[in-house]
Amino acid sequence: QVKLLESGGGPVQAGGSLQLACVASTDTYTRNSMAWFRQAPGKGREGVADIDSLGTIKNYADSVKGRFTISRDHSKSTLYLQMKSLNPDDTAMYYCAAQRKYAQNWYEEADWNYWGQGTQVTVSS
Repeated sequence: QVKLLESGGGPVQAGGSLQLACVASTDTYTRNSMAWFRQAPGKGREGVADIDSLGTIKNYADSVKGRFTISRDHSKSTLYLQMKSLNPDDTAMYYCAAQRKYAQNWYEEADWNYWGQGTQVTVSS
């Protein structure tokens, strides 16, 4: 059974930092690319960053480049998202995703098979 469990969200002031974590079941973690998505109220789910199974290839949305860093710890089967210089536009539910379907557009929700339940990030000005 595929399990993805996010943590690390919470309230933070603009300019602050947070680190999100996503623990995956071992089989899911070792074989697959993984990603972070987010969904703000009234908006669709958008890709934030993704990383290949080896942790060598990373992609970022333009809106977070230079501020967010995606990484993975093989020893812990855990995906991370380090977020810095947060602003109110980063307020959203953040989701962990695993296993690409089509290997076409990583930033599209439909291209991923498995999802966590999300962790809320709220940035106040």
